[in-house]
Amino acid sequence: MKHTVLHDLGQDRAQHVAEKALASYSDRFAEYKPTVDWTAPHRARISFKVKGFELNGALAVNPNNIEMDLEVPFFLRPFKQTALNVIEDEIRSWLGKADQI
Repeated sequence: MKHTVLHDLGQDRAQHVAEKALASYSDRFAEYKPTVDWTAPHRARISFKVKGFELNGALAVNPNNIEMDLEVPFFLRPFKQTALNVIEDEIRSWLGKADQI
């Protein structure tokens, strides 16, 4: 399921914000063992563990939005929206701080 967060920062500034947001998420939620692998300048693979299962996804920083796509096994689908909401809240928080970083 793709989820999009709109922004008006431009791609490079949004990239910087996304990197900061994901680093913060990794620190704050270390118990979920989050990983981020930037596979291209504006694309990353993300993963974390929930209840012993690994969830994988992708993040793309575009000129006017950030797209997230999370692959969730069927039996963990009740947690999918919760995971997307946590990531979106973190990114929105950092988008709001863009002028400060």
